[in-house]
Amino acid sequence: MLTVAADIDVLVRFGRALADPIRCRILLALREAPAYPADLADMLGVSRTRLSNHLACLRDCGLVVTVPDGRRTRYELADERLGHALEDLLSAVVAVAEDRTCADAATEGCC
Repeated sequence: MLTVAADIDVLVRFGRALADPIRCRILLALREAPAYPADLADMLGVSRTRLSNHLACLRDCGLVVTVPDGRRTRYELADERLGHALEDLLSAVVAVAEDRTCADAATEGCC
């Protein structure tokens, strides 16, 4: 069955978000609990400016949302199903990686 263009676009945006290690770390942190940007920056060891740029990307991709909290703004995953999807994806990728040998990885040359 062919996938509609809108589905492909959504997957491409998700892949683009996951293509950066800092964005992956942000998503995994938000999977655990909502957080404030300053706390995320400290937790991940990145500048607040750099974190802000990554959060903007994740907002543009529709993966995170802002929640006003008094004078502060909290970030969380846009949908709780994203947390489950990240867990499932991580579990599947780790399982596949564990099954591969170093020789397999060297000959394929993809990643």
